[in-house]
This record gives sequence, C-alpha cells and structure tokens, in this order.
Amino acid sequence: MQLTASHATLSELFGPREGTARLVKQAVLVVVGIMFLTLAAKAKLFIGTPVPVTMGTFAVLTIGAAYGARLGLTTILGYLLIGALGFDVFAGSSAEANGLTYMMGGTGGYLVGYVLATLTLGVLAERGWDRSVVLMAVAMLIGNVMIYAPGLLWLGELYGWDKPILAWGLTPFLLGDALKLALAAVLLPLVWKLVGDARK
Repeated sequence: MQLTASHATLSELFGPREGTARLVKQAVLVVVGIMFLTLAAKAKLFIGTPVPVTMGTFAVLTIGAAYGARLGLTTILGYLLIGALGFDVFAGSSAEANGLTYMMGGTGGYLVGYVLATLTLGVLAERGWDRSVVLMAVAMLIGNVMIYAPGLLWLGELYGWDKPILAWGLTPFLLGDALKLALAAVLLPLVWKLVGDARK
C-alpha cells in the first residue's frame, strides 16, 4: 500500500467535489464538526477513575482523520474561536468560566494539542492510514501523544513541576483513551470498507 501518496479523505467521498457547491459542503461540514466537538466535550464517561473522561479527544482525532488536514484545521480553529468568544463549548467551561480566561487555565495546553492532533491525523489519513485498523490505531496513538505533550508541559509550567502533573493530567485518562483509540481505529476503516475503495 502506498503511504506517501495523497488520498481522498472520507469527507471527500460524498457530495460535490468542485466549485461553489463544494465550498458550501465544506462549510456545512465545519459547522457539523464544531457541533460534534462541543457535544463530545460535554459527554462524560465514568469508568471508575477519579476524573470523568470526555469524548473530546475522540471527536478531535476522528474529525482530523475524516476531514483531512485543511478542513480539520479549519474546524478545530473555528471551535477554539467560538470558545474564545465566551461560548460554553469546552469540557469544563461554563457561564462563569469561559472564553480566553478559561483557555489560559489548565486546559490550555490540551487545546493546543487538539490543533496538533487534528493536523497529524489529517495528514496521515491523506496518506491512507485511515484504511487500515493497525495503521489507524498507530495514528490515534500518535494523535494522543500530540494532545498530551503540550497539555502536560502547560500544566507543569502553570502549576509547577513539584505538583503531581501526571496524576492530574495523564494517568486518570489512560483507560478511557485506550477505549476511544480502539473505537476510532475500528470505526474509520470499517466506514471505508462499507463505502468501497473510492480513492483515485
């Protein structure tokens, strides 16, 4: 399998592929993606860990893989812009804690990681990694690293490295992320299998 060639992403399989109609489709996909990210961030799973796990990372990684780098980046930046304007779109934001103040708190590094992960998954999907369960699992793992690396660095700089940074920002989420990784790794190749080989 060619992993260096440019391939179509799932978002390109449906609807118009050129002209104004394509731009309208992409705009709709961005809006749908932002809504999906918002709902996923607010969806909490309680799996016996001290901190509930949200579906935000699942949404970020899935959008990156399904949309590709450019459309995925547009979507995540739109999501962050809406959050920066004070709308309650993040996992822990509320009417009292929102906007740039919230984004500069403990979650700031993870939001940067969302951008990096979306780009990474988009690039890998454009190289065909979303067609294989194994490669998709590796891509999701890389995407998680892209989220956690700036997230943990930000926590350390914000609160001090003498604090239990890993216990705050990593270990409570590992089990949930493993489950989400497995789900996404199976889901995207399955969709490709159902729609057939549409890459040219």
